[in-house]
Amino acid sequence: MTSHPRLIRDNETLRREYHRLTAGDRVVTRVRLAPGEEYLLWDLTQRGVLLFPPAQAQALSRSKVMQAAVFAPFMLPHTLAIHDLHTLHRAVTQYHAAGIGRVVTKLDRANAGMGVLLWNSVEEVLNQATLGVLQPPFVLQPFAPEGRDIRVIILGEYQEAYLRHNTSGFRHNLHCGGHSEPWTLTAEQLALCRQVMERGRFPYAHLDLFLLPERVYLGEINLRGGLRGAQISPEEYRRRLEQIMSPSAGASDGARPG
Repeated sequence: MTSHPRLIRDNETLRREYHRLTAGDRVVTRVRLAPGEEYLLWDLTQRGVLLFPPAQAQALSRSKVMQAAVFAPFMLPHTLAIHDLHTLHRAVTQYHAAGIGRVVTKLDRANAGMGVLLWNSVEEVLNQATLGVLQPPFVLQPFAPEGRDIRVIILGEYQEAYLRHNTSGFRHNLHCGGHSEPWTLTAEQLALCRQVMERGRFPYAHLDLFLLPERVYLGEINLRGGLRGAQISPEEYRRRLEQIMSPSAGASDGARPG
């Protein structure tokens, strides 16, 4: 007889036991999902299965468009989630009214800077989307070349930050030619990280901050990310992550992970 509540710690067991899971069972792992399978997170939570990391954080990690919708108050003004041509046409009107020139789009599931595209105007985006070259959903935001890119890693009590910069391009990702140097977070920057993590229910996170002269904004957030440029070693990172995911760690969707 299977003990209850059950504790699932890997995706293979989750898939095998998926239809037998009931309220109170716990899944303590990031759920691997094929594109379009996000409904499984919703289904599990509707059935009362407890997830750690929480389902909201897992869903947000997978979608830049969802982040643009949920974290809009923390992001660069006029950052928009574009789902179809109707929302894009409304965005064009908004951008013209605000006098915004060059813009950036971010493809929904592309990482490491590979899906970040620079356009001379929002009209170029509309043209390419109308012709079917650029397919929604995607994120639309103003291009701010003076912005500085700060990567932050928060694992429980551990935190570190480093500046990423690229002297030969606007993509600061280290995979795209950027370089890194240590950065000391201000109280304002750390507070933004904590507010975003609380809003998205992230127990740990990799965050990208976008620093402008007047204030700091959220760029993106994820449950995982590369450690290139970080001071923490892969071994120490795994150890601290295992502590967070251990039975004695913090709360999940209404319960502790173990």
